Amino acid sequence: MSDTLLQALFDRHGPAYRWLAMLTVMMGTVSAVLTSTIVNVALPDIMSHFSIGQGVAHWLSTGFLAAMTTTMLTTAWLTQRFGLRHALGFAMLLFAGASVLGGLGPNAESVILARVLQGAAAGMLQPIAMHVLFRVFPRNERGRAIGIYGMGVILAPALGPVLGGVIVDQLDWRYIFFAPLPITMAGFLMALRYMPHREAAGEQHGFDWTSFFYLCLFIGCALDGLTRLQHGLVQPVWQTVGALLAVFSLILFVRRQRYSRSPLLELALLRVPSFRSAFLVALGLGMALFGSTYIIPLFVQTALNYSATEAGMMMAPAGVALGILFPFSGRAADKGAPHRLVIAGLALFAGASLLWVFIGLEPSFFYLAVLVLVGRVGLALMMPALSTGGLVEVSDAQLGQASGMINFARQFGGAMGINILAVMLEWGSSAGDGRHVASMLSYTEAFVLLGVIAIIALWPAARIGKTDASVQTAPESA
Repeated sequence: MSDTLLQALFDRHGPAYRWLAMLTVMMGTVSAVLTSTIVNVALPDIMSHFSIGQGVAHWLSTGFLAAMTTTMLTTAWLTQRFGLRHALGFAMLLFAGASVLGGLGPNAESVILARVLQGAAAGMLQPIAMHVLFRVFPRNERGRAIGIYGMGVILAPALGPVLGGVIVDQLDWRYIFFAPLPITMAGFLMALRYMPHREAAGEQHGFDWTSFFYLCLFIGCALDGLTRLQHGLVQPVWQTVGALLAVFSLILFVRRQRYSRSPLLELALLRVPSFRSAFLVALGLGMALFGSTYIIPLFVQTALNYSATEAGMMMAPAGVALGILFPFSGRAADKGAPHRLVIAGLALFAGASLLWVFIGLEPSFFYLAVLVLVGRVGLALMMPALSTGGLVEVSDAQLGQASGMINFARQFGGAMGINILAVMLEWGSSAGDGRHVASMLSYTEAFVLLGVIAIIALWPAARIGKTDASVQTAPESA
């Protein structure tokens, strides 16, 4: 969005425009993140309805995240080529169409396809939102803006399981796909009014489809390889070929980014210490955040025999706390020392994850709700600080690429995390004398892994937000 277009919108709508712009992009993001979690409490019902196992069902979450991870890198080209209005509008319409397909899907394959298309749309929506926020708010107000924006964005995935649980128990799992449609269509109408057209003038860059192909091949092979591992080394030839293809495509992708005129990932930004640290933390955050969001509802329903509504209600206090804390943590991130907030958030999340190991066979509903609450409070502390602190050494011209890379790292980490957890659960369910005991053991190991990931992320977190006089900004691409 150029300064000319931005000023024209402020002239037309007044100082309130920045809040109207925030509300517009929030509509799309809320729809996306609501759908990302509302499906989790319905997994047991979907598995039962289509008679599928964990090895197939996890693609409802993994496919969503994998598609989101890849399409978010097309956002810069889409907005430049078609303008924010058309790019945002197209993403919202794609999301709405995919939601209808999911709700009416006759088989598991069509529902998984719907989730992939939803993820593709969500991948376009979230980077657009961050780009708009960083353009309409000055630097000293960005943390506050992210905090307010995040209040809605975080409440959606936190309260999504509650809504999903009620829908599954009182209606049918298919209605969870229709729930976000009113928000999506409202956001579409607002985008037509409050988002700008594409500039007629200005240099236009092409899209690097070759890099996009390499990246899709890498992500697809990596996730497929993890999926095949759920059944052990039963296909050693294909598993070896897939692993080699994933490594080879990653090498080709990284190599091409160095010479491409329009790189999908500006890898030179990783030479900026604070940004590199934020990128690494975002990878760990994605694995921990999406992994826990996936595993907790599944665990309490399959291992503890909770209903879908009970699983959702267990997450409700965390949603309220997140909505209250997020704006305050955003303001705290503006005032400095973002690394302390990130470290504190990671420590809380790690502690809460490890405490799941000691819950016993008959934990109280209240105790489990507190564990979820503590973990989500940790996320509320760290997420605004991760964005503002990670971009402190990045120039305004590189904000779009930098924020896109942070989002990419978080989503890719989430896709990998869910797949790794699915492998652990599948291995655990086929081991031991009794399926229930093996399931409890595998869930225990999964929660330990989530805690360890958060602990490891503490090391790069200590560097976030600290400027380096010798490295001010990454060199911009030619």
